[in-house]
Amino acid sequence: MAEQAYNWRPTIKRRVFVAAGIFVAWTLGIEARLVYLQVISHQDLVSRAERQQMQTPALPAKRGEIVDRRGRLLAYSVDADTIYAVPYEIKDAGRAAAALCGAFESCSAKEQVALTERLAADRPFAYVRRRVTPLEARHVAALNLDGIGFMKESRRFYPNKELAAHLLGYVGVDNVGLSGLEATYDKVIRGKEGRLIAQMDARRQTFGGRLERAPTPGGSLELTLDEQLQHIVERELRAGVEEKRADGGSAIVIDPQTGEILALANWPTFNPNAFNGATELARRNRAVQDIYEPGSTFKVVTIAAALEEDVMPIGTMIDTSPGVIRFAGRVIDEFEGHNYGTLSLTDVIVKSSNIGAVKIGLRVGAERFGMYANRFGFGKPTSPDFPGESPGILWSAAKLNDSGLASMSMGYQVGVTPLQMTAAMNAVANGGMWIEPRIVRAVVRDGVRTRIEPKAKRRVVSSETALEMLPILEAVVERGTAKQAQVPGYTVAGKTGTADKLVNGRYVGHMQNVSFLGFVPSRNPALTVIVMIDTPRVGSDTGGAVAAPIFRRIAEASLRYLGVPPNINPAAPVMVPRREQSHVTPTASPTSLPAIFTLATGGGSVSLIPDLRGMSARDALRTLAKLGLSARVQGKGVVVGQTPAPGSPLERGITCNVMLDRDTARLIGAAGAQP
Repeated sequence: MAEQAYNWRPTIKRRVFVAAGIFVAWTLGIEARLVYLQVISHQDLVSRAERQQMQTPALPAKRGEIVDRRGRLLAYSVDADTIYAVPYEIKDAGRAAAALCGAFESCSAKEQVALTERLAADRPFAYVRRRVTPLEARHVAALNLDGIGFMKESRRFYPNKELAAHLLGYVGVDNVGLSGLEATYDKVIRGKEGRLIAQMDARRQTFGGRLERAPTPGGSLELTLDEQLQHIVERELRAGVEEKRADGGSAIVIDPQTGEILALANWPTFNPNAFNGATELARRNRAVQDIYEPGSTFKVVTIAAALEEDVMPIGTMIDTSPGVIRFAGRVIDEFEGHNYGTLSLTDVIVKSSNIGAVKIGLRVGAERFGMYANRFGFGKPTSPDFPGESPGILWSAAKLNDSGLASMSMGYQVGVTPLQMTAAMNAVANGGMWIEPRIVRAVVRDGVRTRIEPKAKRRVVSSETALEMLPILEAVVERGTAKQAQVPGYTVAGKTGTADKLVNGRYVGHMQNVSFLGFVPSRNPALTVIVMIDTPRVGSDTGGAVAAPIFRRIAEASLRYLGVPPNINPAAPVMVPRREQSHVTPTASPTSLPAIFTLATGGGSVSLIPDLRGMSARDALRTLAKLGLSARVQGKGVVVGQTPAPGSPLERGITCNVMLDRDTARLIGAAGAQP
């Protein structure tokens, strides 16, 4: 039987249908996927692509500079390396974190754990450490780790380290001011950041980009501060605090005519370049943030109110016997149990009589006394340059009974800051006007300097009253409680203060805030100065024994630096005949270094060695170097003696012996011993 022929057509047809079905399904799947990608997920995919292929890093603006009144740099910005990571490219986050921590100067176990978490995160960018030192950057670069890169960021730098740290403040890692003027004027100094659009390849390397918005640099601040005066004040304040083993202290120097703060110092202090390593107490600006009961320095307000209201004329005699006065529930007595008997109004202040001050305050009355305390600036902030300034504590007149008024009259039951006290005494020094203390002199933006003018807010007392107070405050220094504040060659007016500290609601007899507040020269003031020391523990604990000597050292060096001539027996000027006609117009300005005088003789003129006494060692050496002389320095502090003596003929090549000492009282003897 013949084999039946095989029918292959149905088999082929089935296979064709199956293949066609698979092809159609494959085509529909591709089309569906394309629709999903191109339509449904289009925007999301575009955004992801842009994030992967492009970055828009912010370009930080350069912060403006801060300079002193003579243009000397106090703060500026420098470029520093910031280390970042691309976690996508890091395979072993733990190993990478361990290697990075080993390259840093310090890295705790906690910091290493946090770094490991950042490197293991599912994101395209993470900071490793910002603004590292050059040495740390070199160590990290040598590791050659995948996914680790560098970028430049601006870092704030303070070239003088601790100098004026509390005034300047400091800046955080995000280029934002956190304290001091850096925070107060942050919007002015910081500028506006820019933005860069950068294109990235598959290896996340930048190969192109465009600047979307350029960063705008910040404005600069010109301060009223004088760098050299600030150095003098900080040096003497620190020496005084350490000598007395005190808890701390503050000192302020103000220009009486303008209210400009020439120096403001606190101790302890800190380095703003490494502010994280400082304690909160060291970073605290005591001069404007800490309040204290001023004690007898507040008697300046008491006597000003009495004289201005004419309730006790200058010749009034006050009976302070028996040295005690009683109120309901309390007794007020004189310091160390004195009984001064009958005192003139002047001697009440000269001897710092508590009983006399209380009787003056009671005669003035609570309402008028409160009005004058308010006029003198107490109970409210004094300056817009210190937004963190404490307003202090000032009781309203309605709440003051006779006992409370008595306490205020002698400087208790009122809380003040050192800056408030300085501004109050400044009003007496300049003839009765309360002037707003300022630290910012001008703002410079885009090359345009905008000066901040002094603000005379109000008249506190009449010029006649201020003039009446002057001999009283001078007598305090001449024969009263502040004899150690005397500055050779200058008249000084001021007042001491000693107040027991209030601890847990009770006054502690062995803990005091002591101060001296004054101005010099008293008849034409150049400086108003306060020195406040917190809890001295060595020797006497009065303002006259602790704060007044610090004032004297600050005033001596400052007056010498500013070139303020003595007003007691001033030296006769050296007259030199003019040999040539000069067309140069002289300008008046303070001198920081002594002039080189010449003496006319029959055979011409002879150059004389200048007087170096009262200068710092640095300025003395600088002066001698300009004259071509070598120097031999002995001791520490300021110049108290020299050989050859001032006025000796200048001979090239000689060696000048310079004697230094912190005890500037030796200057008096040296001045008498040398011509």
